[in-house]
Order: sequence, then structure tokens, then C-alpha cells
Amino acid sequence: MSAVVRGNTLLYKGSNFFRQRLVLSVLSGKPVQITEIRTLDDEPGLREFEVSLIRLLDKVTNGTVIELNETGTSVYFQPGLLFGGTIQHDCSLQRGIGYYLEVLCMLGFFCKEPLHATLRGVTSNNIDPSVDLIKTSMFETMKKFILDDEGLKLKISKRGMLPLGGGEVIFECPIRRQTRPVQLLDSGMVKRVRGIAYALRVSPAIANRIVDKAKGVLLQFLPDVYINTDQSRGKQSGKSPGFGIHLVAETTNGVYYSSEQEGEPPSVPEDLGTAAAQRLLYEIYLGGVVDSTSQALAILFMALGQKDVSKLVVGPLTENSIWFFRHLKEFFGITFNIENYENEEAQDGTGSQKVLLTCVGIGYTNISKRTI
Repeated sequence: MSAVVRGNTLLYKGSNFFRQRLVLSVLSGKPVQITEIRTLDDEPGLREFEVSLIRLLDKVTNGTVIELNETGTSVYFQPGLLFGGTIQHDCSLQRGIGYYLEVLCMLGFFCKEPLHATLRGVTSNNIDPSVDLIKTSMFETMKKFILDDEGLKLKISKRGMLPLGGGEVIFECPIRRQTRPVQLLDSGMVKRVRGIAYALRVSPAIANRIVDKAKGVLLQFLPDVYINTDQSRGKQSGKSPGFGIHLVAETTNGVYYSSEQEGEPPSVPEDLGTAAAQRLLYEIYLGGVVDSTSQALAILFMALGQKDVSKLVVGPLTENSIWFFRHLKEFFGITFNIENYENEEAQDGTGSQKVLLTCVGIGYTNISKRTI
């Protein structure tokens, strides 16, 4: 549902795209009021993971005003100034650390001080992007929009699986004055596949079984496939048993496509390896210069970039990206030109229909970052 504007405040109804609305509220400085949050549910109001997100945004900002009603079905969020600095946050176990880390990736460059965040919780689940995916796919997308990526780090100290978590990651993000405009049209050809299979508090042989099946699928297409195994012990393995795999394909033009799969009872390691490899092949088929999980991040940095034309080719737009366009128009008044992309030089069999996104950035500037 589109927003109703009352004064400077944007009014929304429902719990959909809660994260997008709060992130854009922080960046634009416009307050939002969200009402009728799950009013017809057996358990009405905000969930624990959404309250945890609000607490995280409160930690990275100064002067944020948050008002919740008694039932939690209405929230008023007036953003403060993005400060950053050193923070520690215990994420809700209902969602993965990736749910919160994605928000910090969007906000990190525009903080007053470099961000140093320690997040604890579930490092991998089948709903949110895992910390491995953010470290490969999303970090590479972020690097395309800044000149110098020194200081952009993600360290996985401990892995943690559902239901008890126990994982810990340390995220460091430098501050930048502006994101630069990009012209990224050609994704190139896939040249190598790398990955990591992890088995936590279960038999180490499970990781090897996952790797064998995944490589069996991928080696039919290219020879350069290498998958590590991570068999963490003790505190590094979190509080719950589990296993999973993360795969990343790199192209000749430095584009990364990622896929992942986590085991859910009852699941067979061999099936997990096959499913992850097939998902990676599908992600390569979709194509584009960013993979499907990083679309919204790339769209945001294009919109906030310098007042110059940015062009980006992506695969079919996800539902998340489509709503992100709508929210960007409501918060910043920016629109994109979206058209089917036809590459005359491309050979047959280059995947799905691509989409060309074009926009002129709004010239969003981090006022805390001094110019030299």
C-alpha cells in the first residue's frame, strides 16, 4: 500500500516491508507512522525481531524518537542523526543476523563515525541472507559504488544455527562522503566457483558429503570448482547442531552470484549439496551485474549517488526491489527508467531477460565526512 503524507510524516498500514520503510526514514530524515500491524492475527502487533530492529536503529542513531501503542499494532518512528560508532547488539533468534546486517550495509557509509558493530544470533537460516552471502555478494556490490574499500570488513567469529543461535560476527564499515555513479552493463562469463560447507556439532563427514554432491553438479559446467569445509569446534560452533553450504560464482568482470542452503530436519546432506548447486546455476541464469539478493542495495546506492546518470543491468526484478522503487519515490521523490535490456553482442543462451535500470542520483551527501 502506498503512503499517505500528513505534514512531514508518511503514514503506512500493515507490517510489509517494515525494514525498507525504517531505513529510508533514517536516510531521508522523514518520520513514519505505521498502523494496523497484524491487527487480524492471533498474535497482533510487532514481532520480537522487528522490535530488535528498532533497537538496533536506535543504537546507530542519536535522538531517535520511537512511540509504540500498548498492543504493538502502531509505531511512530522519528529518526535521529546517523552516528555509527561502536555498537553491540543481540539479534532476535526469529531471524538471521543477515536481516540486521543488510540494514547496516545500507546505512554504514553515511554515519558520522566509522561503524564497528558486533552482532550475535543466528548466522544462517533459510529466510534471510547468511553472513557468508553478505561477505561475498553484498560486499562486492558495495565496493562498486565507492572508490576505496579500505576498512570494509566482516569477520565471522562464531557460527550459530537455529534454534539457539550462538553465532557472532564483527562488521566494520568506513564512512564515505558520497557514492559514485556507475555504468555496469556487462556481467562477463563465469570463470570460477568457490564455496564453504559447514557442519556444526554434527559429524564432520556431513560437510564432505555436501561438498561431493555440489561439486558433482558444478563440474559438469566448469573445471575450477573449490569448496572448503568448516568443522568448527567448541564455542566457535554455536549452541545448536546444524549444517549448510554457501556457494559463490565469480565472473571475468568481477560479478559475484551467490547461493546457499541450510539443513532443516529432516534433510539429507546430499540433497542439500544438489539444491545449493542448482540454485547457483539458476542465479547465473538470471544474470545481471548484481545477484537477486543485492538488487535493493544497488538500487539504493544508485538513487543516493552523485547527480549523474547511473546505469545497471539486473536479472528479473524481485518483489522486494519493486517495492523499494515505490518507497524511494515516496521518501526521496526519485524515479528510475526501467526497460528490457537487449545486448546485440550477446550470444544465444545467455540466460533470462535482463532489465536496464537508469536514474540520476539525488546527490545525497554525508555531511559528517569532511572534504580534504
